[in-house]
Amino acid sequence: MEPLQQKLEQQLATLPVTLSITIPGGRRIGPPNAAVQMEFQDWSGLATLAAGQIGRVAEDYVEKRVKIEGRMRDVMAAAASLLPGSPVASDTSWWTQMLRRAKSLAAHTPQKDAEQIRFHYDVSDDFYALWLDPRRVYSCAYYREPGYDVAQAQEAKLDLICRKLMLRQGDRFLDIGAGWGGLLMWAAENYGVNATGITLSRNQHAYVNRLIEEKGLGGRVQMRLMDYRELPEGDPFDKIASVGMFEHVGQVNMPTYFGKIFRLLKPGGLVMNHGITAGSLQPAGLGAGMGDFIGKYIFPGGELLHPSLVLRDLAVSGLEMVDTENLRPHYARTLWAWSDALEERLDEARAVLERTHGEEGAGTVLRAYRLYLAGCAMTFEHGWIALHQILATRPDGDMSTGTLRGAQSLYPFTREYIYR
Repeated sequence: MEPLQQKLEQQLATLPVTLSITIPGGRRIGPPNAAVQMEFQDWSGLATLAAGQIGRVAEDYVEKRVKIEGRMRDVMAAAASLLPGSPVASDTSWWTQMLRRAKSLAAHTPQKDAEQIRFHYDVSDDFYALWLDPRRVYSCAYYREPGYDVAQAQEAKLDLICRKLMLRQGDRFLDIGAGWGGLLMWAAENYGVNATGITLSRNQHAYVNRLIEEKGLGGRVQMRLMDYRELPEGDPFDKIASVGMFEHVGQVNMPTYFGKIFRLLKPGGLVMNHGITAGSLQPAGLGAGMGDFIGKYIFPGGELLHPSLVLRDLAVSGLEMVDTENLRPHYARTLWAWSDALEERLDEARAVLERTHGEEGAGTVLRAYRLYLAGCAMTFEHGWIALHQILATRPDGDMSTGTLRGAQSLYPFTREYIYR
């Protein structure tokens, strides 16, 4: 194993943080008081590390084949430097694309989507509450001011969405994938809308309905447990938001998704699609085993598309994109805030998860989420994935509509109204 050890020693010398590795048999490579310390049980794990297969190393950590000690920020600094190249380089062959399409089609039936959403979002409400903000907003925050903490930045994000959508008193507002109700409540309490939210998570559905009752909003807010494809189209909405949801739709279902939104939206109305997007033009996902890790432990069935592909399907549906904003660095900061919050409460998190997953299961979930939050923060920092808010309209065909002749929608065709 001398060549492998030599390669590892060469790699360690180039890292931005100190890293030590204990190999099978007990020998240590690297300084004894390194910022990051790893201990391997077998040589195959070492070979995986040397090859830069970071996602495979993460899986070994979750399954307790590798021990990792150190701050998550240091762990990710080392991980990024160990990658052999960009993890968003993709295979664009015809056969590979056909296989991905078939996999996407099989993974995104209504039943499969429900199972996959519940796998992630129904882990434990109390667990999420430990590291999310008090409103439990589980999507990219908006750091309008540099000094904001994550709670302030989440409220700024909720308000940014409401302002971009030009929400008004009495609007019929739909939130697709409403999570723990942060946007629903903000829109109802601050903008006076009549809000409907949908989710596939049983935990979120129960939580938001309790929140609606506690706040006395039963007459203006409702939360439904249903798939977006099942929403009735007879009474279209004035405004629609979809936040952190379309990542679960799948490439093959994008025409269905945007077509449904088109039919659910009143002519002249506005829709906000806020979601994670790919850093590559080809929908291959993250390489180096990173995408496989997320699919196995965090988001089964998740697919990320480049915004150009998203805009294509949006346009085919009949919607018109009027504004697109990339909030990528905001999500990196959001994820680090979540990661830091979880790291500060690891003992509490383990105790909470043991109530629903048992001792062994709690350890597995906790190890997976530690790497997931910090790893995603790293990928956003490097620009391997991004976050786009895409504002679109359903044109009404009326050339006299709007503040500009020919607007054919409520959108005033200038961003000034958002920031006034």
